[in-house]
Amino acid sequence: MPILYLVFALIAVALIFDFFNGFHDAANSVATVVTTRVLTPGQAVLWAAFFNFVAAFIFGTGVAKTISDKLVDPKAVDVYVICGGLIGAIVWDIITWLAAMPTSSSHAIISGYAGAAIGKAGWHAILIKGWIPVIVFLILSPIIGAVLGWSIMTSVAWLTRHSERYKTERRFRHLQLVSAGLYSLGHGTNDAQKTMGIIVALLAAAGHEQWGKASSNSFHGLAGKHEIAWWIILSCHAAMALGTMSGGWRIVKTIGSRITPHLRPVGGFAAEMAAATTIGFATIAKVPISTTHAIGGAVLGVGATRGPHAVRWVWGEKIVWAWIMTFPGAGLIGAAGYAFAHWCIAPFIRG
Repeated sequence: MPILYLVFALIAVALIFDFFNGFHDAANSVATVVTTRVLTPGQAVLWAAFFNFVAAFIFGTGVAKTISDKLVDPKAVDVYVICGGLIGAIVWDIITWLAAMPTSSSHAIISGYAGAAIGKAGWHAILIKGWIPVIVFLILSPIIGAVLGWSIMTSVAWLTRHSERYKTERRFRHLQLVSAGLYSLGHGTNDAQKTMGIIVALLAAAGHEQWGKASSNSFHGLAGKHEIAWWIILSCHAAMALGTMSGGWRIVKTIGSRITPHLRPVGGFAAEMAAATTIGFATIAKVPISTTHAIGGAVLGVGATRGPHAVRWVWGEKIVWAWIMTFPGAGLIGAAGYAFAHWCIAPFIRG
């Protein structure tokens, strides 16, 4: 029975991580729409949180299955590995939030999870085949975001070249509400699924796999019937939405104005559409993508349309280094978290 209490506690911790994910990545969702002054910070987080939650009823759960089954050998996973992975992800998110660096909560959770598994079973616990698309998208997502951001911004500039600037700005202030909503929709569906995958893996490791499976009357999304229990889906999306509503204002400035100053509604629209498209493509491919990578690359691409000097490349360099450090950083903390759980928590459970 005590192990069941630990399972419930870890589900709560997973939802706390999901809250931190929304909190930490709130800046990604609202930075452009706040920087362009289309919405106030309060309005922006409510707008983003709404779409974070609505995503539960639209998309499937393919990304969650990738997290639970394809990155780490299920035979190497126990409740203490899950505990260590969550510790690694949460601690890394807090560290990077304090440093005001927009790193990826997505990569933090999979790195913490992998680090904890390695701490228990060694490197053979890692399923290399499952990591290949993750690494590929680590490299490609900011590039795709930047190319799409540049392309959309260039196309919009050409299409509106004969329009008065005032009318164009007013039109795109309305359109940016749509693009910000689409971005938050993608953010919600891809990021919430990472926590779903962790909870499903936890239940399987604890011998309660059936609790995580959808019942015969489970609701459907556009991508078909959900394979995960509705209580997991809704609780993960709700936790993320609440985290987004709490905001992560330390990072807004980095994404919204330090990368490329003087971002306007037209640029905000282009960046958000580019990022939303990148995230949507990855979600369809069932790959856990970094929404931070997508929006950061998109903002860089939009800024580059005004010439190389319109982008503060030093901030892009700092963000890239922060992204690179997430894998070893969160992984090491995850391994330490597993050691703590194994040596300090497990004796009480066994006793």
